[in-house]
Amino acid sequence: MTYYGLHALQHRGQEATGIVTSEFVPQKNRYRFNVHRGTGLVADVFRDEKILKSVLRGNAAIGHNRYSTTGSTDNKANIQPFTVHYRGGNLAVGHNGNLTNFHTLRDTLQAEGTIFQSTSDTEIILHLAAKSRHTDQVLQVKDALDAVEGAYSLVILTDDALIAARDPHGFRPLAVGRLGDAFVVASETCAFDILGAEYLRDVLPGEILVIDQKAVESGRMRSLWTSRQPARFHHCIFEFIYFSRPDSKIFGENVDKVRRKLGKLLAQQAPVKPDREGEDVVVISVPDSSNTATLGYVTESEEQGTNVKLEIGLIRSHYVGRTFIQPDQSSREIKVKTKFNTVKGVLKDRKVVIVDDSIVRGTTSRQLVKLIREAGPKEIHFRVTSPPIKNPCHYGMDFPSKNELIANRHNGDLEGIRKELGVDSVEYLSLENLLEAAPKDRGRHYCTACFSGEYPVPLDRETSKDANDT
Repeated sequence: MTYYGLHALQHRGQEATGIVTSEFVPQKNRYRFNVHRGTGLVADVFRDEKILKSVLRGNAAIGHNRYSTTGSTDNKANIQPFTVHYRGGNLAVGHNGNLTNFHTLRDTLQAEGTIFQSTSDTEIILHLAAKSRHTDQVLQVKDALDAVEGAYSLVILTDDALIAARDPHGFRPLAVGRLGDAFVVASETCAFDILGAEYLRDVLPGEILVIDQKAVESGRMRSLWTSRQPARFHHCIFEFIYFSRPDSKIFGENVDKVRRKLGKLLAQQAPVKPDREGEDVVVISVPDSSNTATLGYVTESEEQGTNVKLEIGLIRSHYVGRTFIQPDQSSREIKVKTKFNTVKGVLKDRKVVIVDDSIVRGTTSRQLVKLIREAGPKEIHFRVTSPPIKNPCHYGMDFPSKNELIANRHNGDLEGIRKELGVDSVEYLSLENLLEAAPKDRGRHYCTACFSGEYPVPLDRETSKDANDT
């Protein structure tokens, strides 16, 4: 079940993957954790069927796909889930997000003699739990979460329980489902679909949800709450724009619905008209993450009376991973060249609109425009269903350096961005329209730090220094 869930969530991380299971050993009257981790895709790391059937035994499991933000990319010690055996038993953790007081906590723990095995912020959680004075593992985990700040959606395996937790701001998604008598937890509901599980609800911001044998038997999970409760939630709005799959439900909302609205609002804000009557404007998506928003753009353009034609102008090789989440610049440039090819017949001598979900560094976009130019279009117009990304993210997205962000390099100047991309025009969705597209019921609020520079959770000194230096 965990293996197939990780398959469905492969888009969230492609650098490494791992599974940990909890197995009770009657002969020794104790629990044992079984672990398998490795670099690469899920299908490659677990290629040998014996790993799933013979090594990863037990009745509870957690898994994780790695997308590096904090911690060295090429360090195998940073592959999650992390495990520890300590006086209280066994603990394993899988973490999506970034801890903003990581440096401060790590310095304190190291001064007290703690030895770290990785460079990842996630390991902090295990050490803090192990240092707790409580004897109950669930309360030990609560102590750890009361000490950390920033963004975290967590699955934590104890000897006899599964803990699901979200930070009080609710930056990252985390959902709970039901499959027969079992409970399942995942970042996105598409992981439930592959298993045939029923979506129950989200783990609430600040909630620590305990799933143990009592929960299985009664059908009721136990909730604890972290001590810090902010005035408002701050869901990551970039999850709707790019990161999540359109067939998922996150933050209680269908991603597909939001993305279509993004495309519609972009068509209203930045239309592209044909040069003469009877001529069509060709609209193409950058597959696959902008497909849904492009449908919204085309639908709204038609409603406005603009002659547009949706075409498949870019063919994507599905044997190449997502270029944005490659860990370094050289990897991204090579991937772009092998990932896309043009359908020249639908682009030649046409006025072409490219709809994409975002422009981060500009490398992928520039390469795509170059490919499309070689197909001989009359004009190329770039439309983006998010505002310009000007600031690094410290809550779990890999925007680490201001200097790498094309919008920051040009100080938001569209003419400078247009020239660097090599297009006839470029327009971004406004922040106001982005927030208009996002669900607003139940008093929702969103983190827009990468666009606005307004960070909901303060950074510790070292993290802040890193941000200012870059």
